[in-house]
Amino acid sequence: MDLLAKLKATAERHARITSLGVDAVGVNNEKILSPTRAIIEGRETILAGTNNYMGITFDPDCIAAGKKALDEFGTGTTGSRIANGSFALHRELETEFAAFLNRKHCIVFTTGYQANLGMMSGLAGPRDTIYLDADSHSSIYDGCTLSGAKLVRFRHNDAADLDKRLARGEQDEGGGKLVVLEGIYSMMGDRAPLADFIEVKKKHGFQLLVDEAHSFGVLGPHGRGLADEAGLEADVDFIVGTFSKSVGAIGGFGAGDHPYFEYLRFAMRPYMFTASSSPASVATSLAAIRKLAAEPQRRKRLMENSERLFQGFKSLGLELGCDVVSPVVAVRCPDEPSTIAMWNALLKAGVYVNIALPPGTPNKLCLLRCSVSAAHSDAEIDRIIELFGAVVAQGHGKKVVNG
Repeated sequence: MDLLAKLKATAERHARITSLGVDAVGVNNEKILSPTRAIIEGRETILAGTNNYMGITFDPDCIAAGKKALDEFGTGTTGSRIANGSFALHRELETEFAAFLNRKHCIVFTTGYQANLGMMSGLAGPRDTIYLDADSHSSIYDGCTLSGAKLVRFRHNDAADLDKRLARGEQDEGGGKLVVLEGIYSMMGDRAPLADFIEVKKKHGFQLLVDEAHSFGVLGPHGRGLADEAGLEADVDFIVGTFSKSVGAIGGFGAGDHPYFEYLRFAMRPYMFTASSSPASVATSLAAIRKLAAEPQRRKRLMENSERLFQGFKSLGLELGCDVVSPVVAVRCPDEPSTIAMWNALLKAGVYVNIALPPGTPNKLCLLRCSVSAAHSDAEIDRIIELFGAVVAQGHGKKVVNG
């Protein structure tokens, strides 16, 4: 078989996508104007697909912290955390973030993707079994593969199915069990029924990890995520997440209370063998987390905006990814060509959303995925609803709507 057959197939599919209009998977933001506006294809465009949940990317204090770190520590660390890449800023971020998360330990990674690679491969090994929600993010799957552990998938958000699979697996000898869930699932916007899974945990006695990438900063009275919202933090052994969503920077984290947690630093190849986060990125993350702790009104505004968009789409009769309000609002579309056409029409009319196509979606769905920000104005949310009504609800993907 041709070793480049996969690349050839990818190139052919990409050509089909671009033949219908703008490159839907390679949009160029020509100029960023604000957390909710950019120039794309020469037009001012509302950004409704950026995961900038707290709208914090242009916060003056965060920008000032990044500039100060550049002056004091330079542009990069030039080494891994294990070698010369641990700066005082990294430790300061880990200490403060652990306190924010109400955890004893926290490890900061260069990216959120590496956080999942590191945590999965550090916590489990070839003698262990990882039980994984079938709709988990690709970074979680990749981390499981890197661990060498046996992988058992259970039906999405189905605690009863996990219970059955655990019961079957108990006949196997040796090894530990790690169950992985997500707080908010990034494609559909639904969340794990955590209380149901905790009941299964009490029965079978596994270690539980929750990926709070899309729920950190968003859910809970303290903004710590799904476990915070559910009041079940003590029953979750490990959490993992990213700084590229609510924190508005780049990086990732893993946290927990296990007495050996710090030794994960010497068991995670994605942590050991990559350069550490730049000083500016760490400093902006630290400033942003302080903002999130001090300004709960950002979460309140985000949920108000999410409710406004959710109900607006419902009133149009659109089929949504889930029935629970979330900053991720996904609209189901009939097929790939019409989804691409509608995405192009929306972009030309002045709103950018994410396009999500198989195989990166659950159940081979085609989606137009919006991510809401606390920085969106009511007028921007209403304009997004108006354009979805004109383009998607009416099925006018090939008829471009004037802005």
